[in-house]
Amino acid sequence: MTDLRKNYIAGEWVEGASVTRNVNPSNTDDVIGEFAQASAAQLDTAVGAARAALHGWARTTPQERHDVLLKVSMEIAARKEELGRLLAREEGKTLPEAIGEVARAGQIFDFFAGEVLRIPGEKFASVRPGVDIEVTREPVGVVGIISPWNFPIAIPAWKIAPALAYGNTVVFKPADLVPGSAHALAEIIVRAGAPKGVFNLVMGRGSSVGQAMLDHAKVDAISFTGSVSTGKRVAAACVGQMRKFQLEMGGKNPLVVLDDAELKVAVESAVNGAFFSTGQRCTASSRLIVTEGIYSRFADALAQRMQGLVVDDAVKPGVHVGPVVDQNQLDQDLSYVAIGKSEGAKLKLGGERLNRETPGFYMAPALFVDATNEMRISREEIFGPVAAMIPAKSYEHALELANATEFGLCAGICTTSLKHATHFKRNIEAGMTMVNLPTAGVDYHAPFGGRKGSSYGAREQGRYAAEFYTTVKTAYTQA
Repeated sequence: MTDLRKNYIAGEWVEGASVTRNVNPSNTDDVIGEFAQASAAQLDTAVGAARAALHGWARTTPQERHDVLLKVSMEIAARKEELGRLLAREEGKTLPEAIGEVARAGQIFDFFAGEVLRIPGEKFASVRPGVDIEVTREPVGVVGIISPWNFPIAIPAWKIAPALAYGNTVVFKPADLVPGSAHALAEIIVRAGAPKGVFNLVMGRGSSVGQAMLDHAKVDAISFTGSVSTGKRVAAACVGQMRKFQLEMGGKNPLVVLDDAELKVAVESAVNGAFFSTGQRCTASSRLIVTEGIYSRFADALAQRMQGLVVDDAVKPGVHVGPVVDQNQLDQDLSYVAIGKSEGAKLKLGGERLNRETPGFYMAPALFVDATNEMRISREEIFGPVAAMIPAKSYEHALELANATEFGLCAGICTTSLKHATHFKRNIEAGMTMVNLPTAGVDYHAPFGGRKGSSYGAREQGRYAAEFYTTVKTAYTQA
């Protein structure tokens, strides 16, 4: 039997209403641990504790909050290999990717430890004589955080760190599939000295704990990353409560490859963007829009590169692609392969279920060619290692195809033309743009977010996080 990992509510580790088992997608015989599932009543207790702690935490000195966040950063960095192995076991991304994600979480806490000391303010001259104007930023209040399973420590970090840095208190609900990394992060935050009630961990299903958070009148803001359908429900609930909210949702990101692209650069950008992290990234380049002059060469070179990808247990050395996260995701991915075939796209390589030494949710990365932008595999987010190549007649046609989507998170272009690269950066309808780089992969100190159906609200990460986690106060003083 394994020890039960508990929720952290009002400064205490407490059992929940039920228990869930955390299973390794690389080896379903490997149970990582048992985790308590909070009840709606416990969510209410957590919100109450966060509300009670808010005034005191908001009034702490910047140095006090800096020290807590810096301690979190230092412990994450010191334990990155250990935590990376845990992450790889429970989510399925390869061990190097998992260690890299943990390292990034530590860098995020380090960055916001510094930002605590740089919270900006402004002073204006009034149009009225003898009057001073000060503009300051204050915490928004109790922040509910709902994070996804695909980045189980980095995404919680880039939400929790700025929330605490700017003086808010937190109620954190991680994805039900990956409680291990969230629980480990919670332990680190507690050890770093977060006062009672400032940080609360409530594990459980979105339909119960998540819904209770949305329904709670004492939650001042919610930061959510997940599916479009759930994001719309979050938005509706927040509007009903007249609370601040921030949504990061889906993507159907294009990677445009022009005739003048360096073939190796384009192939590596496509492989990394489409198939690394098993394609389970909202920034994955699942649409490869390729102009006619390079189309056949690119397709053949990409397929050859894909044949060298090793799909296996995420913690094994030399593995490039781990399993998908669970049976439901595997079923969804395989169903889209069947849909692509039925729509008339040609499956050039992959797309089949794989068996390995250990029982897991393995799938060969799939490449479709001769797809159209109207096919479901080109319009709907699959969230797996499936990419569709779409032919374009010219740069202008490629740009038109790239923008013809309801999403707008990230987009890339591979070209040696400064003219086309510059035009693309200016005219692509996406929040993030990459030139001769994979669409997936952003720095922790730069703003993250998209347009259209991909995102709503203020950007995440970097100094732009202040827009969501603070509220602006304008004060007038008669001298």
